[in-house]
Amino acid sequence: METAPAKAKPQGRLLVSTPLDAKDELEERLERCAGIVQSLTNGMSEREANDALTANVCKGPQQHEEVCLGLFTLVLTEATQAQRCYRDLTLLNRDGMNVILVKINQILMEKFLKLQDVPRTQLVWLVRELVKSGVIGADGVVMTLLKQIAGGDISSKNMWLAENVLDILLDQKEWVLKSGMLIAMSVYTYLRLIVDHGTPNLLPLRQKEVDFCISMLREKFIECVIIGRDLVRLLQNVARIPEMELLWRDLLHNPQVLSPQFTGVLQLLTARTSRKFLACRLTPDMETKLLFMTSRVRFGQQKRYQDWFQKQYLSTAESQSLRCDLIRYICGVVHPSNEVLSSDILPRWAIIGWLLTTCTSNVAASNAKLALFYDWLFFNPEKDSIMNIEPAILVMHHSMKPHPAITATLLDFMCRIIPHFFPPLESQVRQGVCNSLTFIMEKRVLAHLAPLFDNPKLDRELRSMLRERFPEFCSAPSPPTEVKMEENVSLEMDKDEGCYDNTEAAFSDDEEEINNKGKKREFRFHPIKEAVMEEPADMTPWLDQLDETMKEKVLQLQKSSDTEAQCEVMQEIVELILEEDFDTEQMSALASCLAELFKDHFRGDVLPEEITEESLEESVCKPVCLIFRNLVTMQEDNSGLSVLLEMLAELYQKQPKIGYHLLYYLKASKAANGKMVLYEMFAQATALGDLHTCLMMDMKACQEDDIRLLCYLTPSIYSEFPDQTLRSGELLNMIVAVIDSTQLQELMCHVMMGNLVMFRKDSVLNILIQSLDWETFEQYSTWQLFLAHSIPLETIIPILQHLKYKEHPEALSCLLLQLRREKPSEEMVKMVLSRPCHPEDHFTTSILRHWASKYDDTLGEHIKAQLIKNNNQPRKRQSLRSSSSKLAQLTLEQILEHMDNLRLSLSNTKNNFFSQTPILQALQHVQASCDEAHKMRFSDLFALAEEYEESQSKPPKSRRKAPASSPRSRKGPAPPTNNEEESASSSASEEEDSKPKAPKRKRKGSSAVGSDSD
Repeated sequence: METAPAKAKPQGRLLVSTPLDAKDELEERLERCAGIVQSLTNGMSEREANDALTANVCKGPQQHEEVCLGLFTLVLTEATQAQRCYRDLTLLNRDGMNVILVKINQILMEKFLKLQDVPRTQLVWLVRELVKSGVIGADGVVMTLLKQIAGGDISSKNMWLAENVLDILLDQKEWVLKSGMLIAMSVYTYLRLIVDHGTPNLLPLRQKEVDFCISMLREKFIECVIIGRDLVRLLQNVARIPEMELLWRDLLHNPQVLSPQFTGVLQLLTARTSRKFLACRLTPDMETKLLFMTSRVRFGQQKRYQDWFQKQYLSTAESQSLRCDLIRYICGVVHPSNEVLSSDILPRWAIIGWLLTTCTSNVAASNAKLALFYDWLFFNPEKDSIMNIEPAILVMHHSMKPHPAITATLLDFMCRIIPHFFPPLESQVRQGVCNSLTFIMEKRVLAHLAPLFDNPKLDRELRSMLRERFPEFCSAPSPPTEVKMEENVSLEMDKDEGCYDNTEAAFSDDEEEINNKGKKREFRFHPIKEAVMEEPADMTPWLDQLDETMKEKVLQLQKSSDTEAQCEVMQEIVELILEEDFDTEQMSALASCLAELFKDHFRGDVLPEEITEESLEESVCKPVCLIFRNLVTMQEDNSGLSVLLEMLAELYQKQPKIGYHLLYYLKASKAANGKMVLYEMFAQATALGDLHTCLMMDMKACQEDDIRLLCYLTPSIYSEFPDQTLRSGELLNMIVAVIDSTQLQELMCHVMMGNLVMFRKDSVLNILIQSLDWETFEQYSTWQLFLAHSIPLETIIPILQHLKYKEHPEALSCLLLQLRREKPSEEMVKMVLSRPCHPEDHFTTSILRHWASKYDDTLGEHIKAQLIKNNNQPRKRQSLRSSSSKLAQLTLEQILEHMDNLRLSLSNTKNNFFSQTPILQALQHVQASCDEAHKMRFSDLFALAEEYEESQSKPPKSRRKAPASSPRSRKGPAPPTNNEEESASSSASEEEDSKPKAPKRKRKGSSAVGSDSD
């Protein structure tokens, strides 16, 4: 009875498997490493075992990795030994736990769903221990763990994971607060999960999630601002929870309570949400399946995949909320290349249409529509992508014939969302929707909107509303033309009218689905009967222009299917080109033939998945690379070089991707080492004729096609073409606009290892100023890359004059953290003081306060110098001849305002910054020549100078009593450490300094009046 189940048990102790499953390679390796550790320590005491393991680790990197992975495996499989194994792991590990972190991430991304119960529990325990130990990189593991918490799933396993990860975040709050990205990611995750946890048995968990989110949003709101507009969407969904309602009201009506740098909800709504956040709400398995459907499944063959996905993830009532996550992911993350768009691969709009038509809840349907149109509401063509708004318009366009009710309800929603989304911002929402529609027409996603907006299948009242809201888009073209896509999409909707709903679509309310007949099938998307496959182009016209020998070789190349044979034929073609009697008039026709024959090569991935010397050499052994190889082997004075370059230039006109393929060959091929100058010669041979323009176009094409390849090429591009790259904000923006955190970290490592230089002193300031208009994540990435360089901060400190506290929080926060690490120089202090004073801008006060606590003597001398220097200058206009920037117009009034703010900030501390002689002397100097208005305005500040002045004229005995006196008593000679201020505001007006100077003695008599009035 007991033997039968034993046979069915999985062989391994990590992963769930059946007798039919092959042994998992990762599991096998981990168990082998665990066996090594056990064989080394069997029968030994703890001390002896530790010594044995230490000796083995010292033998080399392989042994180190085996022991670490063995202990890691024992932690996962032997719960009773976990504490001891983890202790040994911390003692023996020599790479900062990197090998463990990599393996945990691999298991989380690839094997988590297959883990047995004990390893799953132990894995979360291990993550908790890594966090407790403050291991560098543990935040990345926690973010990967957060990704495994599925939305729309209240199963016991998922709830266990959600609660345990939340407990880690709550228990280690101080550690969490050190990582801005982890704060934002965890807030985004749990704000989304709160919606699913409304059942009575989950209310305790929901309360913990609410408390956590409110705590983070209240304490670290500015870190959460990087989420962008989707933060508002998530908060809107939970705003009826009492605690959240208070936060929601502050967000709308009292934003400064959340952060002085936060200007209001519009700041969030105009910021596009980074792909990271949209992707984090899909588990790795969901993401893999969705990406498979949008890149491999043909349109018309998707039903089985959709049915599987629905059964797996969308079959329960609570899973309705997952549809919003899927739609936001498809719109914001899945951006197919032009090749995919023009192929018969399942388009994004069809998947979204399927998700909409399978909604069974009115609330879920309404939220799904909002998710679809969310990027429309505040769309800015300069910052947002056409790919984010394209699916919505295409769903409406393609649904008009088979499902007019879907089109009707989406158009209805689009009209109603404008006044109802947030009435105070109605004009901005209207402008955003109009911007979206205009951009859709400019990019030729649809040639005209009139056939959609004024279609007879729509209800008359809806058409009337559309004409009223969007009159500029409702004028029909003359003569009427069929709507066409920008890309030549080689697929059409089903021509069988029998599958369409031909009844007139009725007008619908926001949350109401049209279902007069009560049949959900009427709203399903029907697969097409046939998809038009892309036919190979007819090369006959081009072949006819070639001579017989060349024509024969091209046909031979066309017939060959073997890569080696194609390479041989291609070499023969190159040799024909290099012959002296080759007719160059054939060049264009030959280029057209080669572009057609090699189009599959240009579509595929160039960079191998695993980068090794062998894989790189193999990747450049393709027929098209034969032209590159011959270029490399030629001498510069060879006449054939110019012929091949001309050939490449012709090919470049037919296939622009040839440019970055050449760059890749010159970097990847050993034979091309040191030959990057050939790309410069190629650029000059093209019709562009300019290296910079050619390089930017090629890198842009590479960015659109292959981000990994872009990152791979970046170090060599910057090192080989410094004059074109180091001054180019355009290239840097291309990179930071698409990289993820892993790729950013790799680039930073390249910088710190000396393999990559992306900034230099003479151009870095200009590039950072350009970056101020970029997206939030792009700006943070740019600053991270800058900080990886060893460029003195004084080089870029003049950027402070360009930064406005409401518009540039990213740059200000990065600069603030960097200034915090620096000892203040005269130039730094000058630039910090030259920032305009504003009650909501605490930048200057915060950095001055920090410097005052660490470098009080240095700061005091610099401030004294600035006070005296600006006091001696003419009042009417400050000199524009700043040592760093023409924008640095520092005025005496600004310095005094900042000093007064600093005084108030230090008033309840033991800091004695304002008791320093240089500061008091400078204030005394300014007081002597200051007009009465400023004496009144800064009376508390000047009171410190008066006490100092009196102390100089009194006998030493009176000095001993100074600590007991208050700043207003005028009885003590030295200023006390704690200022007992009754007013927290001393800078209200923007009056200009006046010329009259009061005598020193007269000031003594009037100062008391000024103090009393205050």
